[in-house]
Amino acid sequence: MNARNQWRFLVPALAACAMVFTTGTDAQTWPVRPVRVIVPFAAGGGSDLAARLLTQALFKELGQPFVVDNRPGAGALVGTKILVESVPDGYTIMVSTSSWLTSAAMSKPTFDPINNITPIVEFGYNPFVLAVHPSLPVKTTKEFIALARSRPGELAYGHSGAGSITHLATVLLTHMAKINVLAVPYKGGGAMLPDLLAGRIESILSGLVNVLPHAQSGRLRLLGVSTAQRARELPDVPPLADAVPGYSVASWFGAVAPRGTPAPIVERLNAAINKVIKTPEFRKTAAIEGMTVTGGTTENINKLVRDDYARWSRLIREANIKGD
Repeated sequence: MNARNQWRFLVPALAACAMVFTTGTDAQTWPVRPVRVIVPFAAGGGSDLAARLLTQALFKELGQPFVVDNRPGAGALVGTKILVESVPDGYTIMVSTSSWLTSAAMSKPTFDPINNITPIVEFGYNPFVLAVHPSLPVKTTKEFIALARSRPGELAYGHSGAGSITHLATVLLTHMAKINVLAVPYKGGGAMLPDLLAGRIESILSGLVNVLPHAQSGRLRLLGVSTAQRARELPDVPPLADAVPGYSVASWFGAVAPRGTPAPIVERLNAAINKVIKTPEFRKTAAIEGMTVTGGTTENINKLVRDDYARWSRLIREANIKGD
Protein backbone atom coordinates (compact mmCIF):
# COMPACT_ATOMS: atom_id res chain seq x y z
CA MET A 1 0.00 0.00 0.00
CA ASN A 2 1.50 3.33 -1.02
CA ALA A 3 1.79 6.28 1.37
CA ARG A 4 -1.16 8.07 -0.16
CA ASN A 5 -3.50 5.11 0.40
CA GLN A 6 -2.16 4.62 3.92
CA TRP A 7 -3.16 8.17 4.83
CA ARG A 8 -6.55 7.68 3.19
CA PHE A 9 -7.34 4.90 5.67
CA LEU A 10 -5.42 6.35 8.59
CA VAL A 11 -7.07 9.78 8.73
CA PRO A 12 -10.67 8.47 9.26
CA ALA A 13 -9.36 6.04 11.86
CA LEU A 14 -7.58 8.81 13.74
CA ALA A 15 -10.70 10.97 13.57
CA ALA A 16 -12.80 8.15 14.99
CA CYS A 17 -10.34 7.63 17.81
CA ALA A 18 -10.33 11.35 18.55
CA MET A 19 -14.14 11.36 18.70
CA VAL A 20 -14.18 8.43 21.13
CA PHE A 21 -11.49 10.05 23.26
CA THR A 22 -13.25 13.41 23.27
CA THR A 23 -16.63 11.89 24.12
CA GLY A 24 -15.09 9.86 26.92
CA THR A 25 -13.25 12.84 28.32
CA ASP A 26 -16.34 15.05 28.15
CA ALA A 27 -18.37 12.43 29.97
CA GLN A 28 -15.75 12.11 32.70
CA THR A 29 -15.33 15.85 33.28
CA TRP A 30 -18.91 16.93 32.58
CA PRO A 31 -20.18 19.44 33.53
CA VAL A 32 -17.53 22.10 32.97
CA ARG A 33 -20.02 24.91 32.28
CA PRO A 34 -23.66 25.73 33.13
CA VAL A 35 -26.38 23.32 32.04
CA ARG A 36 -29.54 24.68 30.43
CA VAL A 37 -32.75 23.23 31.90
CA ILE A 38 -35.76 23.77 29.66
CA VAL A 39 -39.08 23.96 31.49
CA PRO A 40 -41.89 23.86 28.90
CA PHE A 41 -44.26 25.84 31.13
CA ALA A 42 -44.49 29.38 32.48
CA ALA A 43 -42.66 30.38 35.64
CA GLY A 44 -44.49 29.75 38.91
CA GLY A 45 -46.27 26.53 37.96
CA GLY A 46 -45.75 23.06 39.36
CA SER A 47 -43.15 22.04 36.77
CA ASP A 48 -41.23 25.28 37.25
CA LEU A 49 -41.14 24.91 41.03
CA ALA A 50 -40.05 21.27 40.76
CA ALA A 51 -37.33 22.21 38.26
CA ARG A 52 -35.98 25.01 40.45
CA LEU A 53 -35.92 22.74 43.48
CA LEU A 54 -34.03 20.13 41.47
CA THR A 55 -31.58 22.55 39.85
CA GLN A 56 -30.58 24.05 43.19
CA ALA A 57 -29.77 20.58 44.49
CA LEU A 58 -27.86 19.61 41.32
CA PHE A 59 -25.72 22.75 41.55
CA LYS A 60 -24.58 21.65 45.00
CA GLU A 61 -24.01 18.08 43.83
CA LEU A 62 -22.26 18.67 40.48
CA GLY A 63 -20.63 22.06 40.99
CA GLN A 64 -22.06 23.87 37.96
CA PRO A 65 -25.19 26.03 37.66
CA PHE A 66 -28.30 24.38 36.21
CA VAL A 67 -30.14 27.32 34.68
CA VAL A 68 -33.93 27.16 34.21
CA ASP A 69 -35.16 28.36 30.82
CA ASN A 70 -38.97 28.66 30.73
CA ARG A 71 -40.33 27.98 27.23
CA PRO A 72 -44.12 27.68 27.56
CA GLY A 73 -46.58 27.06 24.76
CA ALA A 74 -48.60 24.43 22.91
CA GLY A 75 -49.10 22.29 26.00
CA ALA A 76 -45.33 21.90 26.60
CA LEU A 77 -44.54 21.11 22.95
CA VAL A 78 -42.75 24.42 22.28
CA GLY A 79 -40.16 23.58 24.92
CA THR A 80 -40.02 19.94 23.85
CA LYS A 81 -39.25 20.97 20.25
CA ILE A 82 -36.40 23.17 21.48
CA LEU A 83 -35.05 20.22 23.44
CA VAL A 84 -35.10 17.69 20.58
CA GLU A 85 -33.37 20.20 18.28
CA SER A 86 -30.60 20.96 20.81
CA VAL A 87 -27.04 19.66 20.58
CA PRO A 88 -26.92 16.35 22.52
CA ASP A 89 -23.83 17.23 24.54
CA GLY A 90 -25.28 17.06 28.06
CA TYR A 91 -25.65 20.83 28.38
CA THR A 92 -29.36 20.94 27.57
CA ILE A 93 -31.99 18.89 29.39
CA MET A 94 -35.72 19.30 30.04
CA VAL A 95 -37.62 18.97 33.30
CA SER A 96 -41.36 18.59 32.90
CA THR A 97 -44.47 16.89 34.09
CA SER A 98 -45.78 14.03 31.99
CA SER A 99 -48.32 16.37 30.39
CA TRP A 100 -46.03 16.84 27.38
CA LEU A 101 -46.93 13.27 26.48
CA THR A 102 -50.67 13.98 26.52
CA SER A 103 -50.10 17.06 24.35
CA ALA A 104 -48.02 15.02 21.91
CA ALA A 105 -50.61 12.26 21.78
CA MET A 106 -53.35 14.83 21.18
CA SER A 107 -51.75 17.08 18.57
CA LYS A 108 -49.27 14.76 16.79
CA PRO A 109 -46.55 17.42 16.28
CA THR A 110 -44.34 17.56 13.19
CA PHE A 111 -41.33 16.42 15.24
CA ASP A 112 -41.02 13.11 17.07
CA PRO A 113 -41.21 13.85 20.81
CA ILE A 114 -40.77 10.21 21.83
CA ASN A 115 -37.93 8.76 19.76
CA ASN A 116 -35.94 12.00 19.69
CA ILE A 117 -35.46 12.18 23.45
CA THR A 118 -33.30 10.29 25.92
CA PRO A 119 -35.13 9.71 29.23
CA ILE A 120 -32.98 10.32 32.30
CA VAL A 121 -35.09 9.74 35.40
CA GLU A 122 -38.54 10.09 36.94
CA PHE A 123 -38.09 11.84 40.26
CA GLY A 124 -41.61 12.32 41.63
CA TYR A 125 -45.31 12.46 41.01
CA ASN A 126 -48.44 14.31 42.09
CA PRO A 127 -51.72 12.45 42.48
CA PHE A 128 -54.98 13.99 41.38
CA VAL A 129 -58.09 14.10 43.55
CA LEU A 130 -61.73 14.11 42.50
CA ALA A 131 -63.27 17.17 44.14
CA VAL A 132 -66.97 18.05 44.05
CA HIS A 133 -69.10 20.95 45.22
CA PRO A 134 -70.63 20.10 48.64
CA SER A 135 -74.14 20.73 47.31
CA LEU A 136 -73.81 17.57 45.25
CA PRO A 137 -75.62 14.77 47.16
CA VAL A 138 -72.68 12.34 47.07
CA LYS A 139 -70.02 11.37 49.58
CA THR A 140 -68.19 8.60 47.70
CA THR A 141 -66.96 7.95 44.17
CA LYS A 142 -69.53 5.15 43.79
CA GLU A 143 -72.31 7.58 44.69
CA PHE A 144 -70.92 10.12 42.22
CA ILE A 145 -70.92 7.50 39.45
CA ALA A 146 -74.47 6.43 40.32
CA LEU A 147 -75.66 10.05 40.25
CA ALA A 148 -73.94 10.68 36.90
CA ARG A 149 -75.61 7.58 35.44
CA SER A 150 -79.00 8.80 36.62
CA ARG A 151 -78.40 12.24 35.08
CA PRO A 152 -76.42 11.59 31.86
CA GLY A 153 -74.80 14.70 30.40
CA GLU A 154 -76.03 16.97 33.20
CA LEU A 155 -73.10 17.01 35.65
CA ALA A 156 -70.18 19.15 34.50
CA TYR A 157 -66.47 18.82 35.14
CA GLY A 158 -63.75 21.37 34.45
CA HIS A 159 -60.45 20.70 32.73
CA SER A 160 -57.52 22.84 31.61
CA GLY A 161 -57.86 22.34 27.85
CA ALA A 162 -58.28 19.49 25.37
CA GLY A 163 -55.39 17.07 25.62
CA SER A 164 -54.23 18.35 29.02
CA ILE A 165 -53.45 15.77 31.67
CA THR A 166 -56.51 16.79 33.74
CA HIS A 167 -58.72 16.43 30.68
CA LEU A 168 -57.46 13.00 29.63
CA ALA A 169 -57.32 11.72 33.21
CA THR A 170 -61.00 12.66 33.65
CA VAL A 171 -61.99 11.20 30.28
CA LEU A 172 -60.24 7.97 31.26
CA LEU A 173 -62.21 7.90 34.52
CA THR A 174 -65.56 8.53 32.82
CA HIS A 175 -64.66 6.07 30.05
CA MET A 176 -63.84 3.30 32.52
CA ALA A 177 -66.84 4.13 34.76
CA LYS A 178 -69.15 4.28 31.72
CA ILE A 179 -70.68 7.63 32.63
CA ASN A 180 -71.56 10.66 30.52
CA VAL A 181 -70.34 13.89 32.14
CA LEU A 182 -70.20 17.31 30.47
CA ALA A 183 -66.68 18.64 29.82
CA VAL A 184 -66.06 22.37 30.38
CA PRO A 185 -62.66 23.59 29.15
CA TYR A 186 -60.72 26.38 30.89
CA LYS A 187 -57.52 28.23 30.09
CA GLY A 188 -55.50 26.61 32.85
CA GLY A 189 -56.10 24.82 36.10
CA GLY A 190 -56.49 27.96 38.23
CA ALA A 191 -59.42 29.24 36.21
CA MET A 192 -61.77 26.35 36.94
CA LEU A 193 -61.47 26.39 40.74
CA PRO A 194 -63.58 29.56 41.26
CA ASP A 195 -66.39 28.06 39.18
CA LEU A 196 -66.30 24.86 41.20
CA LEU A 197 -66.35 26.80 44.48
CA ALA A 198 -69.33 28.81 43.19
CA GLY A 199 -71.17 25.65 42.11
CA ARG A 200 -71.19 26.55 38.41
CA ILE A 201 -69.57 23.18 37.69
CA GLU A 202 -69.94 20.10 39.85
CA SER A 203 -66.51 18.47 39.80
CA ILE A 204 -62.85 18.63 38.84
CA LEU A 205 -59.91 16.26 38.89
CA SER A 206 -57.13 18.42 40.30
CA GLY A 207 -53.78 18.41 42.03
CA LEU A 208 -54.45 18.02 45.72
CA VAL A 209 -52.51 21.13 46.78
CA ASN A 210 -55.04 23.22 44.82
CA VAL A 211 -58.12 21.81 46.53
CA LEU A 212 -56.93 20.68 49.96
CA PRO A 213 -57.37 24.08 51.73
CA HIS A 214 -60.94 24.36 50.38
CA ALA A 215 -61.74 20.82 51.48
CA GLN A 216 -60.43 21.59 54.95
CA SER A 217 -62.69 24.66 55.13
CA GLY A 218 -65.71 22.66 53.95
CA ARG A 219 -66.10 24.44 50.62
CA LEU A 220 -65.26 21.28 48.65
CA ARG A 221 -65.70 17.55 49.18
CA LEU A 222 -62.93 15.13 48.16
CA LEU A 223 -64.11 11.72 46.92
CA GLY A 224 -61.04 9.85 45.75
CA VAL A 225 -57.37 10.04 44.73
CA SER A 226 -56.19 9.02 41.28
CA THR A 227 -53.31 6.77 42.34
CA ALA A 228 -53.52 3.17 43.46
CA GLN A 229 -52.24 4.19 46.91
CA ARG A 230 -53.81 6.75 49.23
CA ALA A 231 -52.16 10.15 49.27
CA ARG A 232 -49.99 10.94 52.28
CA GLU A 233 -51.93 14.17 52.89
CA LEU A 234 -55.35 12.47 52.55
CA PRO A 235 -55.24 9.25 54.54
CA ASP A 236 -59.05 9.09 54.77
CA VAL A 237 -59.68 9.54 51.03
CA PRO A 238 -59.71 6.20 49.16
CA PRO A 239 -58.31 5.57 45.68
CA LEU A 240 -60.71 6.06 42.78
CA ALA A 241 -59.73 2.51 41.82
CA ASP A 242 -61.87 1.24 44.71
CA ALA A 243 -64.90 2.30 42.66
CA VAL A 244 -63.30 1.99 39.19
CA PRO A 245 -60.98 -1.05 39.26
CA GLY A 246 -57.75 -0.57 37.36
CA TYR A 247 -57.86 3.22 37.29
CA SER A 248 -54.52 4.83 38.12
CA VAL A 249 -53.18 8.19 36.90
CA ALA A 250 -50.55 10.59 38.20
CA SER A 251 -48.78 13.66 36.91
CA TRP A 252 -45.17 12.54 37.17
CA PHE A 253 -42.05 14.68 37.00
CA GLY A 254 -39.08 13.65 34.90
CA ALA A 255 -35.84 14.80 33.31
CA VAL A 256 -35.05 14.04 29.67
CA ALA A 257 -32.27 14.94 27.23
CA PRO A 258 -31.99 15.12 23.44
CA ARG A 259 -31.49 11.84 21.61
CA GLY A 260 -27.79 11.07 21.26
CA THR A 261 -26.71 12.52 24.60
CA PRO A 262 -23.68 10.41 25.66
CA ALA A 263 -24.73 7.48 27.85
CA PRO A 264 -22.10 8.21 30.57
CA ILE A 265 -23.54 11.74 31.00
CA VAL A 266 -27.09 10.39 31.17
CA GLU A 267 -25.97 7.84 33.76
CA ARG A 268 -24.20 10.50 35.82
CA LEU A 269 -27.30 12.72 35.74
CA ASN A 270 -29.48 9.78 36.73
CA ALA A 271 -27.20 8.98 39.67
CA ALA A 272 -26.98 12.64 40.76
CA ILE A 273 -30.75 13.18 40.66
CA ASN A 274 -31.42 9.90 42.49
CA LYS A 275 -28.99 11.09 45.17
CA VAL A 276 -30.28 14.64 45.68
CA ILE A 277 -33.97 13.69 45.83
CA LYS A 278 -33.21 11.53 48.87
CA THR A 279 -31.93 14.46 50.91
CA PRO A 280 -34.16 15.75 53.74
CA GLU A 281 -34.12 19.26 52.23
CA PHE A 282 -35.48 18.08 48.88
CA ARG A 283 -38.09 15.80 50.41
CA LYS A 284 -39.34 18.48 52.80
CA THR A 285 -39.90 21.03 50.03
CA ALA A 286 -41.34 18.40 47.69
CA ALA A 287 -43.88 17.42 50.34
CA ILE A 288 -45.03 21.03 50.65
CA GLU A 289 -45.75 20.99 46.90
CA GLY A 290 -47.64 17.70 47.21
CA MET A 291 -44.98 15.69 45.40
CA THR A 292 -44.25 12.07 46.24
CA VAL A 293 -40.54 11.49 45.58
CA THR A 294 -39.67 8.42 43.52
CA GLY A 295 -36.44 8.05 41.52
CA GLY A 296 -35.34 5.06 39.48
CA THR A 297 -33.39 3.89 36.46
CA THR A 298 -33.28 5.19 32.91
CA GLU A 299 -35.00 1.97 31.86
CA ASN A 300 -37.89 2.72 34.23
CA ILE A 301 -38.59 6.18 32.82
CA ASN A 302 -38.12 4.99 29.24
CA LYS A 303 -40.87 2.42 29.78
CA LEU A 304 -43.02 5.01 31.57
CA VAL A 305 -42.73 7.47 28.65
CA ARG A 306 -43.64 4.89 26.03
CA ASP A 307 -46.44 3.29 28.06
CA ASP A 308 -48.02 6.67 28.88
CA TYR A 309 -47.83 7.87 25.28
CA ALA A 310 -49.41 4.63 24.04
CA ARG A 311 -52.16 4.79 26.67
CA TRP A 312 -53.13 8.39 25.94
CA SER A 313 -52.98 7.86 22.17
CA ARG A 314 -55.28 4.86 22.52
CA LEU A 315 -57.73 6.78 24.73
CA ILE A 316 -57.85 9.75 22.35
CA ARG A 317 -58.60 7.37 19.50
CA GLU A 318 -61.19 5.28 21.33
CA ALA A 319 -63.01 8.24 22.91
CA ASN A 320 -62.75 10.28 19.70
CA ILE A 321 -61.36 13.29 21.58
CA LYS A 322 -60.97 16.45 19.52
CA GLY A 323 -59.16 19.71 20.20
CA ASP A 324 -60.90 22.76 21.66
